[in-house]
Amino acid sequence: MTIVLRPGTAADATACGTICYEAFKAVCTAHNFPPDFPSPEVASGLLSKLLSHPRFYSVVAEADGRIVGSNFLDERSCIAGLGPITVDPTAQNRGVGARLMQDAMDRSAQRQAAGVRLLQSGFHNRSLCLYTKLGFRTREPVSILQGKPLGLKFPGHEVRSATAADVTACNRICHYVHGFDRRAELRDAIDQKTASVVEHLGRITGYTTGIAFFAHSVAETNQGLMALIGASPEFGGPGFLLPTRNHEVFTWCLEAGLKLVFQMTLMTTGLYSEPNGAYLPSVLY
Repeated sequence: MTIVLRPGTAADATACGTICYEAFKAVCTAHNFPPDFPSPEVASGLLSKLLSHPRFYSVVAEADGRIVGSNFLDERSCIAGLGPITVDPTAQNRGVGARLMQDAMDRSAQRQAAGVRLLQSGFHNRSLCLYTKLGFRTREPVSILQGKPLGLKFPGHEVRSATAADVTACNRICHYVHGFDRRAELRDAIDQKTASVVEHLGRITGYTTGIAFFAHSVAETNQGLMALIGASPEFGGPGFLLPTRNHEVFTWCLEAGLKLVFQMTLMTTGLYSEPNGAYLPSVLY
């Protein structure tokens, strides 16, 4: 099979979204886990946004004039977030995934990204091996959690919607936790009205772009992180991602009635330092 790679366009959303849905459904069903997307339409809607976003790089794989896979690179910060990468189940085991991954890695090298990160489904051995061979290092296990909104408040920790005036303070916290900021993602979330901040003693001590699969959060303390989770009106997508080693927050979530969906693995290349404070990654990183 001759594979041709080309840039993705908005017109590819339906074809790529259908493949994205079918690919995740196939691997998740094979391991008795729920799929990441409930329908082809939901997957297509997400990919439509990525294909039209000026700071997402996209690549599509074609064979005999037919789309057989796609990959994306979030280029909104100095660290690139890779994914979702999906291959048509009928075109598996023919090198499509490796080609799509290498193209994204070449792209990140060309733009001199400080690093690349992704989250890999813990039950998917083949992708873990592929990413490891491409130079990704395993950093830590991450749990997807889902359930009914908690509606909990913490005295002294007030949660409110984020505004453009909060960006500088939020960037400071992200830099403290990760060593760099994610201001472009934060600004997108503020525009979309999904971002919130938590204040303690009159000062912003954490923020979230949404307690959701494709959103991230940072906070100086676990108390601030739990306040953001407790105030969230929903947990978007399959659920939100919590580093499993954060015993205090993980235990609190379970005792509050949230359920573990499955485990993922945070993997990185390039710049990486152990996070300070508390955080929730997005499925990209």
